[in-house]
Amino acid sequence: MKVVYHEDYNEVYTSDPAAAAGRIRAVERVLKGKVTFVKPEPATKEDILQVHTPEHVKSVEREGVYDIAALAAGGAIKAAEIGLTESCFALIRPPGHHASADGAWGFCYLNNMAIALEKLKRQGKIKKAFILDFDLHFGDGNVNILGGKEYVTILNPNTQNRTDYLKKVENALAETDADMVAASAGFDNHEDDWGGLLKTEDYTFMGRLMKEAAQRNKGGCFGILEGGYNHKVLGGNVWAFVEGLQGK
Repeated sequence: MKVVYHEDYNEVYTSDPAAAAGRIRAVERVLKGKVTFVKPEPATKEDILQVHTPEHVKSVEREGVYDIAALAAGGAIKAAEIGLTESCFALIRPPGHHASADGAWGFCYLNNMAIALEKLKRQGKIKKAFILDFDLHFGDGNVNILGGKEYVTILNPNTQNRTDYLKKVENALAETDADMVAASAGFDNHEDDWGGLLKTEDYTFMGRLMKEAAQRNKGGCFGILEGGYNHKVLGGNVWAFVEGLQGK
């Protein structure tokens, strides 16, 4: 399976936990030899401006993080394009699901998911998209940008009961007819991370459900990294999800 990855994602571009030294490397070490790494190009300014206001883009530039944020958005685009024909995961940072059209917070700058899906939709490559956002934190940026668009359905499971959480995911993916199934894949709700709810095997389960939905709808699927801050378990959790996306 292909995983989108760039050495520059290891850059410590600010002081927040998403940019912490060793975070991306902890995942790369686990995946190395098990997947095929694919190098992305930065998203173009044109693609970014389809989602974000010029004022917001200028603010990201002033913060000195535009280049790495554009590379993350480009990684999401690459994963979405590969995802049209085979499951794919983007090992990218900065994350993006807290980035709205005209502002961002929560370690995010540009909305990677929105930039990727909007590009595919403009090009006529997808008709409907389903986003499973299993990050610990509500993906307000995804909702603010994509929630009002008729072609997108977003699920942010909001229960603190593990069984109910997984059932909501299972039911929603069983019902969707989207031809692109995507995940804002945050691993900070793991039992050994900030949220303390999900087990490693739950990521395999959700990935497999995504793969099954994509196959049923004769469509594609991909995931992009959002949160996940315990470096000791992050790599194993990402690998568990990748295995699920492969149908295992």
